[in-house]
Amino acid sequence: MTDIASVSPLIRAEGLAKRYPSGGGVLTVFQGVSFELYPGQSVALVGESGAGKSTLLHLLGALDLPSEGTIRFEGRPLQDASDAELARYRNEQVGYVWQSYHLLPEFTALENVIMPLLIAGRKRADVEPAGSQALQRMGLGARETHQAGELSGGEQQRVAIARALVRDPRLVLADEPTGNLDHRTGEAIISQLLALPRDAGVAFVMATHNLDFARLCDRVFHVSAGGLTVE
Repeated sequence: MTDIASVSPLIRAEGLAKRYPSGGGVLTVFQGVSFELYPGQSVALVGESGAGKSTLLHLLGALDLPSEGTIRFEGRPLQDASDAELARYRNEQVGYVWQSYHLLPEFTALENVIMPLLIAGRKRADVEPAGSQALQRMGLGARETHQAGELSGGEQQRVAIARALVRDPRLVLADEPTGNLDHRTGEAIISQLLALPRDAGVAFVMATHNLDFARLCDRVFHVSAGGLTVE
């Protein structure tokens, strides 16, 4: 874990609330959520289904905006950013790992990893080395020419992690990354994800129902309608 006394927070969340219209009224998912997240730190979000774990990840990734409160990235409020700046934040600063791998089965592992870079207009020859390196980091160097549909569930999730890392993000968000995997494979995936803060200095936030996996993180945040408590 990073010595937080020596670094500035990457993310500072202040008084976050998220509400949605519901049945003629208002549904409060959570409110009064404040915390700091540092480079090299891992955090687990736990709570009942519907408590707002995924919603909080979406706010951190600027996929949604809070109803109240502020999220600052390196001191700057995301709410003050333009649409173009938010797009760059999502594309360059944040890596996403979801429960569903969202791979294109007819493309190879390497093609899936570099797809975001190709969509951004980068030349294939320029980005293939980074894609190969990301796959090798996940132990899949020998599988990069295999179509995604030919890979096991654990291998597909590792391809998804490599895709999230290929742009060297500062923040990695994972939403139930082991939900579709057996326990043993899930343990291996969690081990690789938790190496990211230590080896790459990224901030890592994971929503999970698995308390054993959650307690492997530096900090555990319990999310509920009443706010957030830290274990």
